[in-house]
Amino acid sequence: MPQMTPAEMAKQIGSGLLSFPVTHFRPDFSFDAAPYREHVGWMLSHGPAGLFAAGGTGEFFNLSAGEIASVVKAAVDEVKGAVPVIAPCGMSTAIAKELAQSAESAGADGLLLLPNYLVNSEQAGLAAHIEAVCKSTRLGVIVYNRDNAILNEDTLARLCERCPNLVGFKDGVGDIELMTRIYAKMGDRLTYVGGLPTAETFALPYLEMGVTTYSSAIFNFVPEFAKDFYAAVRRRDREAVFQGLRDFVLPYIAIRNRRKGYAVSIVKAGCAAVGRPAGPVRPPLTDLDAGEMEMLKALIAQLPEAAQRAAA
Repeated sequence: MPQMTPAEMAKQIGSGLLSFPVTHFRPDFSFDAAPYREHVGWMLSHGPAGLFAAGGTGEFFNLSAGEIASVVKAAVDEVKGAVPVIAPCGMSTAIAKELAQSAESAGADGLLLLPNYLVNSEQAGLAAHIEAVCKSTRLGVIVYNRDNAILNEDTLARLCERCPNLVGFKDGVGDIELMTRIYAKMGDRLTYVGGLPTAETFALPYLEMGVTTYSSAIFNFVPEFAKDFYAAVRRRDREAVFQGLRDFVLPYIAIRNRRKGYAVSIVKAGCAAVGRPAGPVRPPLTDLDAGEMEMLKALIAQLPEAAQRAAA
């Protein structure tokens, strides 16, 4: 299938719920392509608007460039153009450009540009980095605003003028004033994606700022709950949203917050808990311990029967 244009990709990802498939590893930490493809196909059957292969939840930071290409190609081959497959790029400008070109060759429909490695930068430096990546590819680019790569509204506006394929803005900062300034300045020029850890927590207030979608990690193991929660957000059903937060999301976050790095580890644990194991996380991450795993299983067991059936 032909790759989507940047505009087509942006429109599609803004139309529904997004997710990041975990990356499947064998006990020796090598990439296990067959169960990964099966998992991507299973996620696809639950109707996401787009999938981010080898993203943050997919352990981008723990993969080699060759492995990222293999994961992206596996996702593309499984999805077959049904929804956009967004590939990751990041690190240095040179590496990000290489990853962007590799993703384009692998058949990805777009790119998520993650923060540059380690250093803090001025706005001019961040802009030069992002522009170089955008100009290295024909794919649509979503810039991930978080950590040491935080753009202001003026820098973003200048980048959009210079880079027509910069079509998405993913917020991982949680600065409501900044997000409001960005949307007030840019309006519908960009598709806005919620990207804070456990994005469900922020989904309702972010919707009021033009953020129509977010990336749901829990879609990996409780997709029906994730979809129902998203639907409640989109219809602005505060009662249903806060019920979902109380019953599942906030207790889930309490387990996640027990250890550093558990934002990824707990998703793989959730997959194992519903009978869809994806192998271990790679160091420096650590897996949940036995007690934490039992806590997560008990939490999932409290979900409505229909959601449990969909997860199994």
